[in-house]
Amino acid sequence: MREAYPVEQAVGIAHFVSDSDGTGGQLRASPEDFRVREVERFEAEPADADPGAYPHLVVRATLREWDTNDFAKRLSDALGISRERVSWAGTKDKYAVTTQLFTLRKVDQSDLADVSIYDADVEVLGRAGRGLTFGDLAGNEFEIVVSEAEHPENAERVRDELLDWAGTPLGVPNFFGQQRFGSRRPVTHEVGLHVVRGEWEEAVRAYVANPYDTEPEGSQQARREVADAFEERDWQAALDATPKRLGFERAMCNALVESGGDGPEDFRAALEAVPSNLQRLFVNAAQSYAFNRMLSERLERGLPFDRPVAGDVACFADSVDSVTLPDPDREQRVTERRVETVARHCERGRAFVTAPLVGTETELAEGEQGDVESEVLDDLDLEPADFDLPGEFHSTGTRRAILVRTDLEIEREGDESVAFDFSLPKGSYATVVLREFLKTDPANE
Repeated sequence: MREAYPVEQAVGIAHFVSDSDGTGGQLRASPEDFRVREVERFEAEPADADPGAYPHLVVRATLREWDTNDFAKRLSDALGISRERVSWAGTKDKYAVTTQLFTLRKVDQSDLADVSIYDADVEVLGRAGRGLTFGDLAGNEFEIVVSEAEHPENAERVRDELLDWAGTPLGVPNFFGQQRFGSRRPVTHEVGLHVVRGEWEEAVRAYVANPYDTEPEGSQQARREVADAFEERDWQAALDATPKRLGFERAMCNALVESGGDGPEDFRAALEAVPSNLQRLFVNAAQSYAFNRMLSERLERGLPFDRPVAGDVACFADSVDSVTLPDPDREQRVTERRVETVARHCERGRAFVTAPLVGTETELAEGEQGDVESEVLDDLDLEPADFDLPGEFHSTGTRRAILVRTDLEIEREGDESVAFDFSLPKGSYATVVLREFLKTDPANE
């Protein structure tokens, strides 16, 4: 196994599975080189359905270089409604062309007539009785072009190594990608770890006052000034130092100005000043970091990903269109007697080995995987009961497949470009698949 880059190790990804050199090259030379289309399990009634019975307008948006949260805010502002009335199933990366559904509560089709948003095409599909949730997302279909590839011929060699590692279809460890933690500034898991430990002030400080070299210099300088203001307990100075473009950071600082920032409850209230989905993301990122650490440790121990060992917890699978979707609600502990039976289910794509996204209801695996999970949590000073938290920070936890498989197609486009077409279940990252093929440092992207 090859060692991962430092920025990957910072979010718990310690290795590459394939040993071959990659293609090199650039992702997202233009947004059109990274196309994502959601696959949802969500049905809409006709657009003229009774808005009393179906209060949510369903639209399909194709967005060019729009962060999902930013677009939702822009759309709600254009409609003159609260952002909380805009719902979606999955959050997409900004540097791409993305197609996904949104639901707009108590909005009429005519309200969109005068709405025009740059680089966004919004199409009305119908109405629904409820808003979209993450549970409606089945997966994503990707069309990705890697440009300026130094060694495009290496793509086939990497694919062969991945097939040797986990069989067919091609599989890679189901790590959470850099986007989960912040592409330019991977701090959300640091915030979340502080939250889970009840360190509310440290959580706020980690989010608003922790500069990263990959940020613009102006943002780095602002965060340094905010860090100084924290030392002086001068919340107005922290707010004044934070530029308007850092809207969530300003919301936290403004909450401290209003409350006085005297104790843990004030800092918790500052964290609650940001949208509810971002509050959840903090804890989710902490869970994701622990999960990545567990997968890295399993790799280091040489345990298989495509089949169970005694003590593992497996889940069964469902299929939606082109996507095979692990179902963590249908799980089974793998005893020594059932290892081979569950292994056959895994081989046929009917089951997956899992690791926990730790929460209050988490029961750890047994055997060697149980040792992995316990050691990671001990090192992070975490236990399931720590996730018994107030409000949006609470999490019961779930389990997640440790291997993601995909029928991946590779096509050479000229001498320096490689095109990849594939689908992934929800929660899995195209960049995690492609990192094996490119072997490039995310810090340089």
